[in-house]
Amino acid sequence: MTFIALARALPRVVAALALAAVAGCATTQGVDRQDRHTAGPKDPYETVNRKVFAFNDTLDTYALKPVATAYNKVVPSPIRTGVHNFFGNFSDAWSAVNQLLQGKPSDAGTMTLRVLTNTTIGIAGLFDPATSLGLERKSEDFGQTLGRWGLEPGPYLVLPLFGSSDIRDALALPADTYVSPALLVAPKYWKEVGIDAIGVIDTRAGLLGASQMLDELAFDRYTFMRDAYITRRRSLVYDGNPPDLPEEDDADDAKSAPAAAPAASGAQNGTKPVLPATPAASGAQSSSVEPEGPVRVAGAAAAKPPTPPSQPVPAPAPPPPPSMPGGGVQPAPVPASAPTLPVPQVGPVPVPPPPASAAHA
Repeated sequence: MTFIALARALPRVVAALALAAVAGCATTQGVDRQDRHTAGPKDPYETVNRKVFAFNDTLDTYALKPVATAYNKVVPSPIRTGVHNFFGNFSDAWSAVNQLLQGKPSDAGTMTLRVLTNTTIGIAGLFDPATSLGLERKSEDFGQTLGRWGLEPGPYLVLPLFGSSDIRDALALPADTYVSPALLVAPKYWKEVGIDAIGVIDTRAGLLGASQMLDELAFDRYTFMRDAYITRRRSLVYDGNPPDLPEEDDADDAKSAPAAAPAASGAQNGTKPVLPATPAASGAQSSSVEPEGPVRVAGAAAAKPPTPPSQPVPAPAPPPPPSMPGGGVQPAPVPASAPTLPVPQVGPVPVPPPPASAAHA
């Protein structure tokens, strides 16, 4: 590495170390335990971060976004694709190095073969024949490598011009930004700046659709960006399978657990739980002796017992019989199953004849 290349990387290293030092000092001195719980463990510097976020958003609205929009309209799609592939080829080479540092020789070999294929067959990376051959891109950066090595991410940060980050990614930023096509024209400073500017415009042009969706859906853009960044970076460090986060309120749950334990412990020990005495229905004084039989709830005797399944359900009562024209009541019809009984005739009662002895007298 030449002296000018070191001079090119030195400002980035100093800036990242300064940010990490300031954030680390603020973490240990400026934020006590209560403030951490109030502000949240992942964003204790939200006030400062929101100001930097507003600055970046203003810069993007009036500079980067209009330039990226014009870039998409003016530059033909094949040229834009070639530029994107050219920058992506350098990123793939850096991914192969990080995969080797993370102990993934198989992925490192795949990415190395991908870079060689696109560099030769793809004409210096302008085309991407490696994807057609099944050599898929598996991007890694030095921030992910530090995470695989066990370095904690630290608090969430919003860096000027670079956007969302954290302590770990800020430390890895100089190395991640150093590997770029600008190395091909070093040590010519303005050419390096021009190439880096083209890379920034290409990246921003690819995010135009995402920023539009963010403007339409997110109520608080800062909170959405912060949560999305933390979740995505954690998933990338663990290759899409992050472990479960530890629960913060285990102590509170342990305190509330014994309240519901006595009933369950009594059932496990075999002891019969003491039931509250029920008041007598007749108004007599209640006895302290526990009843032998099953305990009945007051008012249960008044309830009608259910009909057994074997007995037929009684039919509903028939409607009242219609009245006769003369004021009488028409008799109800006799069912066919009823027994036949002799019906007495209606009329004068017959008088028996006098005895024979009375007639002779």
